Amino acid sequence: MKIDNAQLAAFAAVLEEGSFDAAARRLHVTPSAVSQRIRLLEERLGQILLQRSSPCLATEAGKVLARFAGQVAVLENEMLREVGLPDAGELPAPRVPVVVNADSLETWFLSIFDTLPVEGLLRLDVRVEDQDHSAVLLREGTVMAAVSSSPAPVQGCRVELLGVMRYRALASPAYAACHIAGRPFEDALEKAPMLVFNGKDALQTRFLAMCSTRLLEPPVHFIPSVHGFLEAARRGVGWGMIPEILAREALGSGALVEIVPGRHLDVPLYWHCWRLDSPVLRALSDAVRRAAADTLDPGMAD
Repeated sequence: MKIDNAQLAAFAAVLEEGSFDAAARRLHVTPSAVSQRIRLLEERLGQILLQRSSPCLATEAGKVLARFAGQVAVLENEMLREVGLPDAGELPAPRVPVVVNADSLETWFLSIFDTLPVEGLLRLDVRVEDQDHSAVLLREGTVMAAVSSSPAPVQGCRVELLGVMRYRALASPAYAACHIAGRPFEDALEKAPMLVFNGKDALQTRFLAMCSTRLLEPPVHFIPSVHGFLEAARRGVGWGMIPEILAREALGSGALVEIVPGRHLDVPLYWHCWRLDSPVLRALSDAVRRAAADTLDPGMAD
């Protein structure tokens, strides 16, 4: 059994664009043509590949095919350039979706552009997801590479340790004096307002578990912005786990202090990337490796 390239391209376009109409515009065909190609592909494979939702999503079988479609697109683009196709220079650079946690994106990840020859090499499509959950997108075939806190290899991917991001429990001096100082330690932490990035952010909970034998459930403020999170801590809204590399200036000036001096949380970060013999993915991995080495602690969590 062979996969029809036009049908595969239509499937990939619907997933990337989110709808049949948008995929049709991208492929310069009618929506009915896209629909027919998807229907024929599903009949050929004997599986429903797309959830006709808004946006369209891949089914479990579709996720496997999405991974294959991404691999084909990258390898085909590289092959056409390598064989010296006369108009290869006019080919769009391959799109490479990558998932990165917000703290990495705001602190070190973008320095990959210092060494990555992006022009003509690739089109980076960066998604943001919590480091504890980013590997899920890789497993689904939604992205080609991921920064993740999980060392567990995803099928078909390489994994390597990038380094450790250290987090400290920080708050403003006024907040610490009001909510922490002079109070029984566990009672203070149970009542002191806490900052949380979003519902997937477990760093504060993990830190509380390190510091107490009791299950502490303090009041929570959700601040889904890296710099907003830092600013909320500076303004005395609550305490939160903040990357040391992001808080150095505030710590140095005294704008932020540790609520539990000397205690920290180390989160190892791993680079997961599709196991393809691809110059594009090799160049991206090299750039990520260099950027991480310049910023992250190379050691393991203590």
